[in-house]
Amino acid sequence: MSDVKQLDASNFDETTTSGVTLVDFWAEWCGPCKMLGPILEEVAKEIGDDAVIAKVDVDKAQELATRYSVRSIPAIFILKDGEVNQQFVGLQDKQTLVDAVKSAL
Repeated sequence: MSDVKQLDASNFDETTTSGVTLVDFWAEWCGPCKMLGPILEEVAKEIGDDAVIAKVDVDKAQELATRYSVRSIPAIFILKDGEVNQQFVGLQDKQTLVDAVKSAL
């Protein structure tokens, strides 16, 4: 079983360079972002070790938000070997995210 990882500038590239990573750009003050948290925990449990499920706090890692042109949050990116495979803006349901991760594997 996998947990949702917290990423910032110090570990982002190392984590996302190989394999599939779901990255949620979020902020503590964002209501929909808070609602997405438990959904990501469920996605992480279902996906297991096949992919990394991660969160980036845009207030603490503004350079990463800028790199990915994040304008609205939550912003969810599916990365495969460091490249954007898919992206979503706004609250998403578990099955949509699980399907997106599985299609990138």
